[in-house]
Amino acid sequence: MKRNRTLDWLGYLGLRVIIALVQATSLENCQRWIRMLAWWLAHYVPLRRSVTDENLQMVFPGITDAQQGAMREAMWEHLLLMVCEIAHAPRKIHRSNWRDHFYLPHKDVMVRSLMCERPTILVTGHFGNFELAGFATGLFGVPSTTIARPLDNPFVHQYITHFRSLGGQHMLDKEGSAVPVQQILEEGGALALLADQHAGPKGCWTDFLGHPASCHKALALFVLTSGAEMLVSYNRRLDRPLRFELGLTGVASPDQPGEHLASVKSLTVWYNRRLEQAIRLAPEQYWWVHRRWREPPVKKSSAKAAEAA
Repeated sequence: MKRNRTLDWLGYLGLRVIIALVQATSLENCQRWIRMLAWWLAHYVPLRRSVTDENLQMVFPGITDAQQGAMREAMWEHLLLMVCEIAHAPRKIHRSNWRDHFYLPHKDVMVRSLMCERPTILVTGHFGNFELAGFATGLFGVPSTTIARPLDNPFVHQYITHFRSLGGQHMLDKEGSAVPVQQILEEGGALALLADQHAGPKGCWTDFLGHPASCHKALALFVLTSGAEMLVSYNRRLDRPLRFELGLTGVASPDQPGEHLASVKSLTVWYNRRLEQAIRLAPEQYWWVHRRWREPPVKKSSAKAAEAA
């Protein structure tokens, strides 16, 4: 479907106006306004309400209506505050003051892995402020390459890509990325990936937060075929805006072999368990609005048996 460039440009203009207003307002005042807006979105606007409630009821069986409403409200506050943090970050976070904004509980392991000659696969999910995690690693002097699908609006895509590259992060289009990825791995680079995206019926199916989810096989294949280390990371907001814990929940290294490195399936199960550990630290900072869980495909043998019955 051909896009209307005029509408795309107007959408981009609206985004820039909102970003300008956010940047002209202190983060403290932004948070005050966000709390009111989050309450309104959580209780009176049906924006992704059915998906959010379905996910919460599935992952937290027995959740009450009051608890569900509180979780929706906290999630919307997190998502809106995340946008404000992204708008303020280029002006407030620099190479000289990043320690005021990022606490690294596993900095020794992280630095050792990112600085060694072998490639590194950084795995995270739609949790915390994952956008600023890539921005931060660039500030640390360790630029990474992130694979992402281009946004539909080309003007917005160019603007967001410019922000992501400010710290040294390089963006790679998901389509046609096989050759560049192979080159990055051969050169010992760092590759960052969001691991909780639906991979379709042909993906590697495993439980995520207790329910079947389809995962991209490429994440595990990158590790198993290149000898890379996989770091499962998270960037969780702490007590105030622009104050984060950039930590790890697991490292899969060829130097420490185990059953989790035996196959694509076992490694996929392993990193999903580690992502769960991060999400449980602050469930309200997960994107419950996106449709992570789908119905797994019916196996042919099961379908034939059902048809015969």
